Amino acid sequence: MARKCELTGKGVQSGHLVSHSNRKTKRKFLPNLCSVTLQSDALNLAVRLRVSANALRSVEHRGGLDAFLIKASAEELSTNARSLKRQIEKKIAGAAA
Repeated sequence: MARKCELTGKGVQSGHLVSHSNRKTKRKFLPNLCSVTLQSDALNLAVRLRVSANALRSVEHRGGLDAFLIKASAEELSTNARSLKRQIEKKIAGAAA
């Protein structure tokens, strides 16, 4: 499983661990990933996703999973989240018509 957020695309970053003597060694900065179950109101479905804590705050701020996915660009989403976004858009378009 990749160390990547399914909603924001946030992944592993690399950098240096700098000692007191200013010696630099390589290290990784891992994202704070959480396995969560989010509720989709449009689909009336519970979805398990692996998201960062930052993305979880963004989902709550935007008003839920549906609002977040509609506003998010498809390039940064995972394939699972991208298909979920298409289903939600299709359901909302069907309800509006």
